[in-house]
Amino acid sequence: MRSMTGFASVMRGQATLVIKSVNHKGLDLHFHLPQVFEAAEPEMRRALREAVSRGTVQVRVSWTAERKTGLNRELLHAWLLTFREAAKELNLTAEPDLNAALRLPGMMEADRGPEGEPPDVRELMREALQAWNAFRDREGALLTEELLRRTGEVDRIVADIERLREGASAAFHRRLTARLAELLGFAIDPQRLAVEAALLTEKSDVSEEVTRLRAHAAQLRVLLNSNSEAAKKIDFLLQEMNRETNTILSKTGGLGEIGLQITDAALSAKSEIDKIREQALNLE
Repeated sequence: MRSMTGFASVMRGQATLVIKSVNHKGLDLHFHLPQVFEAAEPEMRRALREAVSRGTVQVRVSWTAERKTGLNRELLHAWLLTFREAAKELNLTAEPDLNAALRLPGMMEADRGPEGEPPDVRELMREALQAWNAFRDREGALLTEELLRRTGEVDRIVADIERLREGASAAFHRRLTARLAELLGFAIDPQRLAVEAALLTEKSDVSEEVTRLRAHAAQLRVLLNSNSEAAKKIDFLLQEMNRETNTILSKTGGLGEIGLQITDAALSAKSEIDKIREQALNLE
């Protein structure tokens, strides 16, 4: 999977083409071209649309024509002739100052030769797109590795919640026995107590949420290992995982110490899911 964040810079002669991109829900293209390249913008825009589906992308081209500088001999001769005529007319013996003459406007003329012609900016664009996509591939691989690591951490936390959930019924049984004996002052029928504990456990049971969380994590791993553009699917899946953790948190209020442990684990899972979702925003 590719990252939407990317950078590439290509130089040819006096021309430089830079592509920069950051994450964005849609595709937002910006071109900054010298006038000499403006006719190529539609083709460059099409090439960019074929290479990317989402993100804010800026393409900037700078170019300075190479110019050959030489002496304007015609102007220098005219200046010397005028200088001598003026000196003769005014009966002066002054000698012409060549340094002063060379500083006169137009004395050193610039001429753009063939080597100063603008390059084919479309070829520059093709080369830059290759480098830019390679950059995004590298960033995407690193990002995917990090997201898979965090997904594994969610799996570990879900396993902890499952282990803690198995002790919920026994915890309810102990709490009900102590509380009812305190209130009623006599022993409680064990069978009736087991039924009440089971009913309370069912209301606070998180087995379905744990099962769905585990299934979502497995699907997330599949999407992260795919080569398709799955960023929107990943975002939806993470929303579902976040919803399951919220449901778990809402059910742990009456479980005592075990409830606190499940709450702590669910908060850790929620934190990992939020981090995955934040980082996944950079995936194309």
